[in-house]
Amino acid sequence: MTQTGAKHLLQLEGISKYYGSFKANDRIDLTIEPGQIHALLGENGAGKSTLVKMLYGSLQPDEGRILWQGAPVVIGNPAEARALGIGMVFQHFSLFDALTVAENIALAMPKDQKLSDIARRLEAISKEYGLPLKAGARIHDLSVGERQRVEIVRCLLQEPQLLILDEPTSVLTPQESEDLFKVLRRLSSEGTAILYISHKLAEVQALCQKATILRHGEVVADCVPANETTLSLAKMMVGDDIHEIAPRNTGSESAEVVLEVKGLSATGLTGFETSLKNVNFSVRKGEIAGIAGIAGNGQSELFAALSGERATAPDMIKIDGVPVGHLSILQRRKLGAMFVSEERLGHAAVPEMSLSDNVVLTRHGLEKDLETGPFIRHSTARKIKDKITEMFDVRKGNEDPPAMSLSGGNLQKFVLGREVMAGAKLVIVNQPTWGVDAGSAAQLRQNLIDLAAEGAAILVISQDLDELFEISDRLATMAEGELSTFVPTGETNRNEVGLKMTGVFEHAAGANA
Repeated sequence: MTQTGAKHLLQLEGISKYYGSFKANDRIDLTIEPGQIHALLGENGAGKSTLVKMLYGSLQPDEGRILWQGAPVVIGNPAEARALGIGMVFQHFSLFDALTVAENIALAMPKDQKLSDIARRLEAISKEYGLPLKAGARIHDLSVGERQRVEIVRCLLQEPQLLILDEPTSVLTPQESEDLFKVLRRLSSEGTAILYISHKLAEVQALCQKATILRHGEVVADCVPANETTLSLAKMMVGDDIHEIAPRNTGSESAEVVLEVKGLSATGLTGFETSLKNVNFSVRKGEIAGIAGIAGNGQSELFAALSGERATAPDMIKIDGVPVGHLSILQRRKLGAMFVSEERLGHAAVPEMSLSDNVVLTRHGLEKDLETGPFIRHSTARKIKDKITEMFDVRKGNEDPPAMSLSGGNLQKFVLGREVMAGAKLVIVNQPTWGVDAGSAAQLRQNLIDLAAEGAAILVISQDLDELFEISDRLATMAEGELSTFVPTGETNRNEVGLKMTGVFEHAAGANA
């Protein structure tokens, strides 16, 4: 990568961004040196995304200035950012599934470059940096880890001097994360600066040389992560003591089975879905069962089958001994099953609708005072909304705002509260704290532990191994639509689970701790 002779690669001076009276960024100063791996930390809603969007040209600052190699610049759009030498890998990939690797990369390259030349260069650079890719492979055939390689190689082909990474390890196995860190350290040694956004504080400590911490749109601290603890970093982000999860008694092996899955198989409806292959497991009253796995290996399809979004043979899924594979979502809810989907906006909640109206979406037919004949009693919906927001500390701008106005963590707390306050016997949660800040994540995990202590059966599907090891009684791993055998959490380790995440079930037990 290209070296620069300037002392400072990037300087932000008094950068502010307003949305009406709301300050998303308030007089932010930030300096990044060539070759520095610099963490940008903060809660959801702290202003990280707004800041990096201004660096990448997707937004314009209202105040302050950006200096690049000592000279003031205006970054009007992402193309201008790339021309300066700024590349970005977003948390949610921007790839076209039906196109090849080379075709996807070509979309971000100058139009005068031939596809054959791009293909040759991408394979050479991917091999050089230990990110092997085939130019002709189609995106829908790649694993999530391979898709991230495409995003990174696309940036490397542009020879960036600053690479911005947003939650880069959220979809990677522990082994893939280590491979990524090797690449980032090599880029750093060659002079490429890296701005690294992550909620995983342990990896920030191991990787980053400096950290800037935002809270409520302002810089509240600069530090050397290696000189801090994960707890001290989290406290700087949140502004108060982080809730420590209380220990609990694990679920009993003699407790009654609430959820039973036998021989669950389902063929993908489209070419981009993962087929489920003879999935078998059970979840007992009072326990938390965790399922690990890289995104795209059948977790979403499993959730759809368990929740009733997709029908199966009746006996493949039983709740309290009742076959439910053919039943609707509402019929399963009436048996005491509640569901929290991965996608908060658009799946778990309608963005434009108020919180009270979003209550109606999943509580109709369950609350006797919510409906009068064909009519909805909105006063009851508002009362339920108030109970949820109070019990789960959902912070909102006004009395009954639209769902899309809440931060990710607050919306997730609302969605979970809406489900579990209905007296759930079974709670199935997909990615409970994905993209949620440390304080909200701890509270959500404690909520799940408390529910299990009260007797609910909990199934947690998550890509966060730290989360699963923290709260689960038993763990299984999903890979390519297959589910490994559940084992007690204390009898496995991250290396074993990481190996299973690649689909190697039979040899994983021999992995070293």
